[in-house]
Amino acid sequence: MNAQKRVDELQPETGAIKLVLLVDDSRLQRRILCASLERAGYEVVEASSGQEALEFCKTRSPDLVLSDWMMPGMDGLEFCQAFRELSADRYGYFILLTSKSEKDEVVKGLELGADDFLIKPINAQELQARISAGERILRMQRELTEKNRVITETLLELQRVHELLDRDLLEAKRLQDSLIPDRFLTFDSCTVAMMLHSSGHVGGDLVGHYPIDERRFGLYAIDVSGHGVSSALMTARLAGYLSASVPDQNVALRAQSDGTYEPVPPAQVIAQLNQHFLDEIETEHYFTMMLAEVDLIEGRIILAQAGHPHPLVQRADGRVEQKGTGGLPVGLVPGAQYEQFEIHLNPGDRLLILSDGATECPDPEGELLDEDGLEKLAVLLVNSSGTEYLEALVWHLQEFAGAKRFPDDISGVLLEFNRS
Repeated sequence: MNAQKRVDELQPETGAIKLVLLVDDSRLQRRILCASLERAGYEVVEASSGQEALEFCKTRSPDLVLSDWMMPGMDGLEFCQAFRELSADRYGYFILLTSKSEKDEVVKGLELGADDFLIKPINAQELQARISAGERILRMQRELTEKNRVITETLLELQRVHELLDRDLLEAKRLQDSLIPDRFLTFDSCTVAMMLHSSGHVGGDLVGHYPIDERRFGLYAIDVSGHGVSSALMTARLAGYLSASVPDQNVALRAQSDGTYEPVPPAQVIAQLNQHFLDEIETEHYFTMMLAEVDLIEGRIILAQAGHPHPLVQRADGRVEQKGTGGLPVGLVPGAQYEQFEIHLNPGDRLLILSDGATECPDPEGELLDEDGLEKLAVLLVNSSGTEYLEALVWHLQEFAGAKRFPDDISGVLLEFNRS
């Protein structure tokens, strides 16, 4: 930014036109117009030719140019075209002074960048009226330029903030992924595969497990309302309540006098979480949940359901079953009670627990996959297993939706009992 521009910006704006460049090879014509313009309060600079005027414009940008059309050397049209080609911060209003009145000539002048015309001899009142019109146009143009500048600066700032948020969200995603350090578990009698597929950087779904004793372990699937940062923070808090590494903090386990732990019935755990969230945690969020206690030897699974979709059981012969008690989501109704139910898995059977992001996945017309569609997918995937099964499930959901991104988070737990 040059020193002259800084000085200009410090002066109060009394009008859009301050500096007038008067270009005419006739010294007498310049003196007449210059006297009139100076009396009106404008700063006037004179030039006797188009080339002289152009050199001046390279150092200062006039607000208004009054240029004769017919001049030796560079005429008014050529000067106007060259003036427009200069890269200036401020637009200059250009009036051609001419004795020409033919329409074709006027059109040519407008096409080359002139804003207006005045027919010689110049009438002082008409000149002032044309300058007033130029004032209005320049004022609007500069207001628009200023607004565009503010918009550009705002967009750049928003882009900077977005980049910072994007980095923070990526870090938050890594932290959320760390809540599930082991996504594939292998036991003597079964395997467990888990997945989290967030619709954004972070999501409100959570799946996990915790050990109980040598023959039992717990599984859970949680879907917090929403799928943004606040939902992700809630999943982190819930992961602490069902900790696999710190059993004393796990609400699903009860310490015994001999140092071992006994599982709290799943329905009781969910009821306890419901009351805790309503009494002690101020949040607008609620969550659905499936909590399961798995017996590795008998294949007996005790489950409690709190608004989460029904679990899907696929038998070794391919038959598909869905069962459950439904139940209210956690954090909505004080004193809500929850029921338990059991599922028995034999060798070759599998249990699939999914969030509603799967059953409520829409196709391009808005039709949802629903439970029937999920059963059909299970039949298609009968020969897949483990992580491969869950990856294939997501792929089929993307094919159904016609998009790689889903409107909601999708999470799942797949428990498969080994074939004998």
